[in-house]
Amino acid sequence: MDSTTGKNLIRDLKQTAKAIGIPEGAAEGFINAALPNIKKSLKNKSVITERDLNLLISKTLYKYHKDFSYVYKIRDIII
Repeated sequence: MDSTTGKNLIRDLKQTAKAIGIPEGAAEGFINAALPNIKKSLKNKSVITERDLNLLISKTLYKYHKDFSYVYKIRDIII
């Protein structure tokens, strides 16, 4: 994952956390805990779809905050 993609991901995660009322400090803690696992999972992948990436992120976040994980997973579906 390059730095631009990582920054965009962090921004998206922070926006999602803010939208559901997770305090900024707690959100950063969840994100910082999840990112190494996400990067580790992506290390051996040569190609990954956006859907697969979103599922990976959601599964990783689930370990730290179930609501955050769920909302991130369906964020493009919510109207």
